[in-house]
Amino acid sequence: MLIPMVLVAGLLAPQTAPRPVFFESPAAPAEMRGKQAVFETSAGTIVIDLLPEAAPNHVGLFMKLAQSGAYDGTAFHWVVRYGIIQGGDPLSRDPAKTAAYGTGGFRQVRFEPNGEKHVAGAVSAVRIPNERDSGGAQFFICATDQPALDGEYTVFGRVADGLDIVQQISALDTDGKGRLTSRVDIRRVTIRDRPPEPFVNETPGELAGYRVVLETSMGAIALELWPDKAPATVRSFLRMAEAGVYDGVLVHRVVPDFVVQTGAMNFRAAPLTTRQQARVGNLPPEFTNTPNVPGVVSMARGDAPDSGSTSFFICTGSCQSLDAKYTAFARVEGGIDVLTAIAAVPVDGETPRTPIAVTRTRVEKRPAPGP
Repeated sequence: MLIPMVLVAGLLAPQTAPRPVFFESPAAPAEMRGKQAVFETSAGTIVIDLLPEAAPNHVGLFMKLAQSGAYDGTAFHWVVRYGIIQGGDPLSRDPAKTAAYGTGGFRQVRFEPNGEKHVAGAVSAVRIPNERDSGGAQFFICATDQPALDGEYTVFGRVADGLDIVQQISALDTDGKGRLTSRVDIRRVTIRDRPPEPFVNETPGELAGYRVVLETSMGAIALELWPDKAPATVRSFLRMAEAGVYDGVLVHRVVPDFVVQTGAMNFRAAPLTTRQQARVGNLPPEFTNTPNVPGVVSMARGDAPDSGSTSFFICTGSCQSLDAKYTAFARVEGGIDVLTAIAAVPVDGETPRTPIAVTRTRVEKRPAPGP
């Protein structure tokens, strides 16, 4: 939903105030680079990447307020359904001041024009109508793309994880004027360094020290990974498993004495989060002569050799017709009885009659070899 700019421009904003003294960040953009804000809310966790190069004073002020606890105990108070959510007003700590929500925390920082766009997940400063230099504690987060707001508000952050939470908050009931009828608390906001991306810089030898456990509704299956044969596929598989990409995905295909297949995103119970979606992409073909014998795990694909992405199959019978045509990247090293049980379930065509789900994936260190 596209929203008119006037709706974002400070709900019930004050019209008069003493001449402000504007905040200027004592820290240079380089000192604030790589920081994230973690919002612990009553609706779930939202993680925001801060953008000091685009808006150093806004980021500096936001970090100062967050580190002082200024946002703790406030609330998201105003929304446009599937458009934006607004919070940060210090008055929203007090449930008795509901009528005044949206009027506090202004005139602290000057407008900082930049080229950042109001796409889904963009975080911008709320301001008073017709008063550009009036930003402060209040902010809004775009639940969907809002190009009409580009250039009118200072974008100073982007949602790294939790866009689904933002969208859920935006869909809550309002009083007809955009004010939420149920309270969504911002319990705490903390500033942290952006965590390093997992499984990006490890060598193939280091990747071999991990395994992935598929927890299914019929039991657990542990996979030994083969980065020596398919390093790009193993790296991607670990990153997707760590992010929970496979959690809630159905086993959608069972062909007796041939394969069990899962991992296709169109069989996932819920949409991917922003963080999860960032881990998904097409994979290069890493075909080898590794025989597809029972227990071998290979990446499924379409007609194009580089069309593999998330879906994978585990051989349960004679699959050697697939050799050198699909990327074999792992083998079952635990839970073969579970795989056998899944392979034996009744099917309609190739679809299990009773749904079987990968409830969770765990990345863990491989057990040390015995004596």
